[in-house]
Amino acid sequence: MKVVKWMKEVPHDLAELIAGYSWERITIGRSDAMTFLLKGPIYNQYLKIQPNHSMENLSDEKERLEWLQGRLSVPKVLYYNKDEANEYLLTTEITGINASDKAYETNLPLLIELLAAGLKKIHSLSIEGCPFSKNLDVKIEEARKRIENGLVDEGDFDSVRIGIKAKDLFDELFSKRPTNEDLVFTHGDYCLPNIIINEGKVSGFIDWGRAGISDRYQDLALVIRSIAYNFGENHIPLFLKTYGVTGLDELKIFYYQLMDEFF
Repeated sequence: MKVVKWMKEVPHDLAELIAGYSWERITIGRSDAMTFLLKGPIYNQYLKIQPNHSMENLSDEKERLEWLQGRLSVPKVLYYNKDEANEYLLTTEITGINASDKAYETNLPLLIELLAAGLKKIHSLSIEGCPFSKNLDVKIEEARKRIENGLVDEGDFDSVRIGIKAKDLFDELFSKRPTNEDLVFTHGDYCLPNIIINEGKVSGFIDWGRAGISDRYQDLALVIRSIAYNFGENHIPLFLKTYGVTGLDELKIFYYQLMDEFF
């Protein structure tokens, strides 16, 4: 559906909130949601639109963003609603440029240190009273449901798994489950496009729909892969040193990258 059509399809009360904004489709990322940058004369906003039949719900992200207010620098929820077909989530913009931008190639050591510091800050949040569980029981069950509903994109697997069927990967996911979990509050998708940097500092974090209490390797595995993909594996040791990893658990890195194939 073209942007102009979406501008006419949103609920009336949302249309009033965003009247006068120009729309730009954001295509980075693999979410079921369509994301639009709404450019205004004073400030910008982000609008996500997602079909109601999606396995993941924008209401999940809304609840997490609201819980995180005052705890971390995250977007503020301006509007949430749903109609017969879609969910709608309108949030503020975090000022800056996402960490995958090639502009950071001029000072990659600083970028890597910022990524590590940002993750340490997330993982330092107290999980006492946190209502969002993403432990292995939850994640494995979510993976199973995604297979049953045909929502696993086998064509988008990492190169080492191309050609393998999702159901066969699930057998591996089940059989290689780690025997312990080092539970912390995790972002759930700590990849470079979701970390925003401004004036040499991390200004905030976006895309919180998968956040919750999980093993810290949920985030470590994905950011390691993201660093390698965007800027090369040679930057991973600096990240690990800055974060404070001593004795990297390679089996957990493998496992949580395997887990990500289902999402």
